[in-house]
Amino acid sequence: MSSYDRRKFIRTATITGVGLGLAGRASSLFAGTPATPGKRVGIIGLDTSHSVEFSKMLNAVNADPAYNGFKVTAAYVQGSKDITSSLEMVPGNLAKIKELGIEIVDSIAALLEKTDVILLESNDGRVHLEQALPVFKAGKRVFIDKPIAASLADTRAIFKAAEKYKVPVFSSSALRFIDSIQQVAQGKIGKVTGADVYTPSPTEKTHPDLFWYGIHGVEMLFALMGTGCHRVTRITSEDMDVVTGVWKDGRIGTLRGVRKGPYGFGGHAFGEKGIAPIGDFSSYQPLVLQITAFFQTGIPPVKPEETIEMMAFMEAADESKKKKGATVTMNV
Repeated sequence: MSSYDRRKFIRTATITGVGLGLAGRASSLFAGTPATPGKRVGIIGLDTSHSVEFSKMLNAVNADPAYNGFKVTAAYVQGSKDITSSLEMVPGNLAKIKELGIEIVDSIAALLEKTDVILLESNDGRVHLEQALPVFKAGKRVFIDKPIAASLADTRAIFKAAEKYKVPVFSSSALRFIDSIQQVAQGKIGKVTGADVYTPSPTEKTHPDLFWYGIHGVEMLFALMGTGCHRVTRITSEDMDVVTGVWKDGRIGTLRGVRKGPYGFGGHAFGEKGIAPIGDFSSYQPLVLQITAFFQTGIPPVKPEETIEMMAFMEAADESKKKKGATVTMNV
């Protein structure tokens, strides 16, 4: 594991706003109106801070009306079975979830009986396919937190199963929805001709390098560039990676993954009408708004094809590393 500490980053990137960061204070802050039928949210996996932060946002007394009344009512603890950094987070997160009055159940089956939609929050992408299958079979809409899986093969299997059971699903990093990226997506600089982004990129031995944390930057890059990448080259050192993607229309996008030194998220997008700086992370709210809109409508804000291509991009980057920086054609 690199000198980056995922939990240290989460503590640094503190959420601001009423009702957030207030664990341990009066429970009345989160004693809002009980969820109505159809609005009950279940959580799978308490090995990530997202489970707590999303619950605080949805269950606050003065929760944003744009959340459409969705509230977390039950949670299943099991996430990763063997990643130490994830397992160490469970006791603290479990205590905070209980403080919010959220029921703890002993199985995914029990969770599905008590809830209407699912936040699959397990930190370990390797368990996502196994945990998502019963959700699909139950016909419940599900958001799968990043990474959607720990391999391209499992990613394809997840979407194939969702299609089989006709259940909407999507996966995303919160970084995709930061304001500076959304402004570019809405045409601020015209057609995007290229992009350079940077991201913290600590690694975890159970996942391909970029899948564990660098995926945040990959989401940023693809949110700016869109699909169509077909060639990937990765230059790597002990402390840093630079991954270059060439799109089929000739555009170039780069990702700098930082494992040591000052960290943050950012970059620049280049367009026909200007150059836009890409800002840092500030809040989970834009992502939670997208999730609750998805729960309400069943329309995923990120298409399966884009998520699949991002996973192919990261696998190609790993293959390029193994080949000492050779260019790799993506398997999409």
